[in-house]
Amino acid sequence: MVTEAAVRKALRTVKDPELNLDLVVLGLIYEIRIDGARVEVTMSLTSPMCPVAGDILKQAREAVEKVEGVEGVEVELTFSPPWTAERIPPTIRAALGL
Repeated sequence: MVTEAAVRKALRTVKDPELNLDLVVLGLIYEIRIDGARVEVTMSLTSPMCPVAGDILKQAREAVEKVEGVEGVEVELTFSPPWTAERIPPTIRAALGL
């Protein structure tokens, strides 16, 4: 059975190339929906103008596809609500000087 914890663990392997932090820590994962073996992820990026957006979405999809039991993955990009650094845990924000 596919779990949200397993999907989040997989998404932690995908890093923002500029900040070198994973998608989960950055608060870029807005929602994970699981229906049997099918997973839908709604995520954002730190900027709508991100030059590597396609690569990050591809890496996220590929990471979730590797989770045992997953047979289908859809990664949806949203900017509503817009991402802000407030989505990063306070201790990590402090370490980054944010």
